[in-house]
Amino acid sequence: MKLKEIFKSSLLLLILLMSSCKGKNENFVKTSGTSIVDPMGNELIWRGIGLGGYMLQEGYMYRTSGPQYKIEQRLEELIGVNKKEAFYNEWYQNHLTKADVDSLASWGFNSIRLPMHYQLFTPAIEEETSSKTNWNPKGFELVDQLIDWCKQAGIYLILDLHAAPGGQGVNADINDYNPDKPSLWESALNQDKLVALWKKIANRYRNEPTIAAYDLINEPNWGFVNHQGWDPGCDDVKNTLLWDLQKRITQEIRTVDQNHIIVIEGNCWGNNYRGLGELWDDNLVFSFHKYWNGNTQADIQHMIDFRDQRQVPIWLGESGENSNTWFTNCIALLENNNIGWAWWPLKKMGINNPLEIVIPEGYVQLTSYWTKEAEKPSEQLIKTTLNQLIENLNIKNNIVHIDVIDAMIRQPHSDVPLPFKKISLEKTQSTLLQAADYDLGKNGVAYFDLDASNTTGKAGGAQWNLGKQYRNDGVDIGGEKGSYYVGWTQKGEWLLYTFNVKDSADYQITLHYSSEKKSNVEFSIDSSIFLLSLNPSDSKDQWSKGIVGSFNLSKGSHQMRIKFLDKNVKLSQIEFN
Repeated sequence: MKLKEIFKSSLLLLILLMSSCKGKNENFVKTSGTSIVDPMGNELIWRGIGLGGYMLQEGYMYRTSGPQYKIEQRLEELIGVNKKEAFYNEWYQNHLTKADVDSLASWGFNSIRLPMHYQLFTPAIEEETSSKTNWNPKGFELVDQLIDWCKQAGIYLILDLHAAPGGQGVNADINDYNPDKPSLWESALNQDKLVALWKKIANRYRNEPTIAAYDLINEPNWGFVNHQGWDPGCDDVKNTLLWDLQKRITQEIRTVDQNHIIVIEGNCWGNNYRGLGELWDDNLVFSFHKYWNGNTQADIQHMIDFRDQRQVPIWLGESGENSNTWFTNCIALLENNNIGWAWWPLKKMGINNPLEIVIPEGYVQLTSYWTKEAEKPSEQLIKTTLNQLIENLNIKNNIVHIDVIDAMIRQPHSDVPLPFKKISLEKTQSTLLQAADYDLGKNGVAYFDLDASNTTGKAGGAQWNLGKQYRNDGVDIGGEKGSYYVGWTQKGEWLLYTFNVKDSADYQITLHYSSEKKSNVEFSIDSSIFLLSLNPSDSKDQWSKGIVGSFNLSKGSHQMRIKFLDKNVKLSQIEFN
């Protein structure tokens, strides 16, 4: 390269660096009126997932109890401080990998919300040795790594301060609040540390366009007026301290970073915006959270009105912990109103998330000891169980719930059922179709179930899957790996199966079922409908066979539907011969 060209190139680089440091960089996601837009100015709907359990452990995700500090205390008692630190290092290595991020991108997600625990970045105030704020490298290293993976996968990252210094709410599990220590709202030192932390983060990532936004304080839930006991601040009308602190954080961020969107949240788990005065920044997004309630226009209209009045984008920053039907209905509602979303969480022990962490053998004995329901396990069992837990965190050992992913990404925009598993019939061999492998699709499209979601307003409200196994639809599935069955059936419920026939021929179809009394089912294949009477099983634990009949099936795709005309019929398999 010629000297003149080298000079021009260096000058251009210098100009870019100066502009990115002093002013706004146009390569970043930003707000425009009531929309979030990409660097080209196109409207951007965030379709994201929250990495709950990765940097911050909430007891319910791992079937323990209490916030993270109590989990850590139990681990220290079991294995000691040094082994506990080693355990957490392995936790971070396995809980989130490049394969997780690549999978999210391939499934159709375009963003990740990273819930951060402040202690990965800076010590607690009681651990500081001087008036100067100290920093931990671990948190920044984990964020740097995730940024690299997101950049390669082509998806955005939203940084979310999930556990603020001291804890930001009485709901202790979600923010690691210890009531024996001053909360964020009761300590000026905790507030100073939070402000300093966000400035440090912003200064480090001010020129990183892979980061879409800074979500300042997750789910504040604190009563600011005469606070005592359990008061999550839902009735507060001013929330002055909350707005003042978020304004202060924003101002400090803007001294080093003019580029990134700032996400603010209301009190009462992000939903109480009363008392919000004049806005302090022109690149803000309002976040609200939504759990266990209805999915009609009326259920979100107050936030849409708020968006239109303030001319600021709104974002469902957290939701989930429900059925596939609820997921589909909620996301369809949001996207019809140009609202992005971030689901919660990517993985935990349970079926209603994209990835399920398998419970290790011996784990129940371990957690029972923690709750004082069992004696202390042997050192060998403790070691084996914790090592297996670490292994089970890795995506290669997770159970992938394609039904959950389909309900979030495809079903909000499609009424077409798809095969859950590819089944191809050949006349030369018998084929067993598992009853729990009914089609993927909406309730009323791929199946029909009378109890398909929880809209009670309570986390422990109506249960949509009484067996809590295998899939997250309204269909009630029991059993265990390799032997699942559809059960707890009610009159009028039905299942649809799409399958392929490789060899045109006559096929005999037999149902493997269990019923305590004589029951009827309506069986249809393509346009033909038949009524089948099932005799009582010899015992409730024994599977009987009911021959539907012989059907001439041509080569190609076919659909079969089984409708229950009586309740409490169990169905395990459909056999083709």
